[in-house]
Amino acid sequence: MSDRRDFLKTFLASGAAMLLTRELVSGRVLERTFSPALWPNISATDPWAQVPEILTRIKPPVFLKRDFNVTSFGAIGNGKADCTNAFRQAIETCNKAGGGRVLVPAGEYSTGAIHLQSNVNLNVAKGATIKFSRDPGKYLPLVFTRWEGMELMNYSPFIYAFEQTNVAITGEGVIDGNADCEHWWPWKGRPQCGWKKGDPDQSKARALLYDYVARATPVSERVFGEGSYLRPQFIQPYRCHNVLIEGVTFRHSPMWQIHPVLCTNVTVRRVRVEREANATSQSGPNCDGCDPESCTDVLIEDCYFATGDDCIAIKAGRNDDGRRVAVPSQNIIIRGCRMEDGHGGITVGSEISGGVRNVFAMNCNLNSPRLDHGLRFKNNAMRGGLLENMFFRDITVGEVAHAALTVDFNYEEGPNGKYTPVLRNLQVENLKSGKSRYAMDLQGFPNAPITDVRLENCTFDNAAEPSIVKNVRGLELRNVRVNGKVL
Repeated sequence: MSDRRDFLKTFLASGAAMLLTRELVSGRVLERTFSPALWPNISATDPWAQVPEILTRIKPPVFLKRDFNVTSFGAIGNGKADCTNAFRQAIETCNKAGGGRVLVPAGEYSTGAIHLQSNVNLNVAKGATIKFSRDPGKYLPLVFTRWEGMELMNYSPFIYAFEQTNVAITGEGVIDGNADCEHWWPWKGRPQCGWKKGDPDQSKARALLYDYVARATPVSERVFGEGSYLRPQFIQPYRCHNVLIEGVTFRHSPMWQIHPVLCTNVTVRRVRVEREANATSQSGPNCDGCDPESCTDVLIEDCYFATGDDCIAIKAGRNDDGRRVAVPSQNIIIRGCRMEDGHGGITVGSEISGGVRNVFAMNCNLNSPRLDHGLRFKNNAMRGGLLENMFFRDITVGEVAHAALTVDFNYEEGPNGKYTPVLRNLQVENLKSGKSRYAMDLQGFPNAPITDVRLENCTFDNAAEPSIVKNVRGLELRNVRVNGKVL
């Protein structure tokens, strides 16, 4: 956006002129008092006042101070021995004894699926690597899971917990999914990463799963796994209470990485999610960093993300499955995180049919020419989720390829659906962007405008093109500068 005139030209042409047109034309931005009528369900004085209250409910689980060393159960850290049974026995013994820490000491441990149980802290010590098998058979039998926001029976996630209480993955070691352009990633069907015409891929199974969801087929009959090529997630606690993931480094995920589903009280702290790349620098498809889905009371703090997709993506189920389960993601706090490579830094969507509300992100740094978007919202008329009460402050965007702030109702299916996407009450304060194609790319629908967006004390430098603003109602700019010009 080169100056205020360019912004207004784009803004007015989009049909988005609204409350502040007169003020923008005269060079002023409407100064108005915070109104509960405009910002529903939020404190009349300061929405950030909710954060301390939410944090009082987010308490990492505490474990008994005793260790169950996996080597005592037969694990050998030579990178060759199959340690699957040793992990299983150590976890079962720890659980039956009332809980504690399952310790993975220095070494490289090859294993299949790991299923956590209540009161178990899987601790990966410094110098230790858990390296997962490339044999799909190691992730059988099938388990109840979500795949791209849809419920089914599929391969077990690499580390999985179902309806457990007090579970953790901690330590200074590495968890390596062992995926690359010859294993797992080709199932996406992407020619630039190992797949070639005639090879199997996920497309038929994915289409069948969509059909099952549309026809409300019982989940027990949505049986996939062998021959379906739907990649398992990396880490998935499902319907769990009191979850902690702290300190570990994640590499080479087959798909979504940290993916809590229908969980309450989740802490993801000081983890490092490294870009999934092979020798030719191909990144893993759909390898989001952290995707809390239909979760309540979540803290993501002091983490590093460089991924093959969104760094953080808040989700709540896809299409009819999201509406059927009808559990939103809510009360999400993100702070002190650093995002580099990926599609979006902090993202909401696109699997958000169950809704997302009360998201607070602060003191985050997003910076890479290989990061497409800074703050990103994805929705469409097939999802139709309600997104409300999104608050961002003190965000530094060094460089992104597309826009520092993106709202896209045209994502994937776009207007081709019967559901109305809603985004309302989005506030961004103290955002500084150093370089992007657009400062903002905000695109709602004529019949479903983006509603009540406020930017305050925001600076966008080196924006190559004027912002895109289409179908926005209630856009409020206070002390916003683009390329040195005050809007």
